[in-house]
Amino acid sequence: MQKKQQYKIAILYICVGKYDIFWKNFFLSAEKFFLPQHHKEYFIFTDKKLYAQDTCSRIHKFYQKNLGWPFNTLKRFEMFLRIKEQLKNFDFIFFMNANLEFLKEVNEEFLPIEENLTLVQHAGFYYNKPAEFTYDRNPKSTAYIPYDKGKYYVCGGINGGKSKNYLELIEVLYQNTEKDLQNSIIALWHDESHLNHYILDRNDYKLLHPGYCYPQDQDNIPKYECFILARNKDRYFDTFKLKGWKRHQESKLKKLVKKLIHKKVRTVIKSLLK
Repeated sequence: MQKKQQYKIAILYICVGKYDIFWKNFFLSAEKFFLPQHHKEYFIFTDKKLYAQDTCSRIHKFYQKNLGWPFNTLKRFEMFLRIKEQLKNFDFIFFMNANLEFLKEVNEEFLPIEENLTLVQHAGFYYNKPAEFTYDRNPKSTAYIPYDKGKYYVCGGINGGKSKNYLELIEVLYQNTEKDLQNSIIALWHDESHLNHYILDRNDYKLLHPGYCYPQDQDNIPKYECFILARNKDRYFDTFKLKGWKRHQESKLKKLVKKLIHKKVRTVIKSLLK
């Protein structure tokens, strides 16, 4: 029997502030279930001492100052470029949110062997039409997507690809986020908005179902076999307080976004009926 090729996998992981609480379960579950036949190394951006950091030579820690919300997530591309030369030595690179946990074995079906990138459909928008997606609709942002464009809405919590292609993605999105910041613009859903813009006119990616980034404790989402769980952060700390929000602020934001989406959909339907 021919031996399968072993790939070198780089995992990018950010856990600053309270997010270090997720690291141990993430690491142990990834070691057990994520591409177990392949060589994995972890590149962690953190301000904390982490489990197994001194005992596992495949864990590489890089000090990262806590930039606060939303810059801990928006600035991720800048963080990753700090180790660009090291990442070139890997076959595949994947970014994974701090709160992910592997529940079942994930094998070669995850890898973009024939494609360049791997992306996961966002469970919250799986049943929606593109005009209802919460793409960034600000024409002044580099993440802008008009209402008549788009096919899928992908989540920002897990993505990656062949090293050359993913490093290209990182470089472009770093430049885009910096351009926006210079113009005092922050995309609606930060890095996720920029990621969705990046893939808008591409067809070189493998698209996985929401079971590969399945949100915990959420209703009205598609029923898929869960391979990778996105743990509910509210079980561990007050995410509203961490982001400097008050509970009523997020409720108002969600209602406003929903209102704007429905208003646009109604306008489109009326124009079609004329």
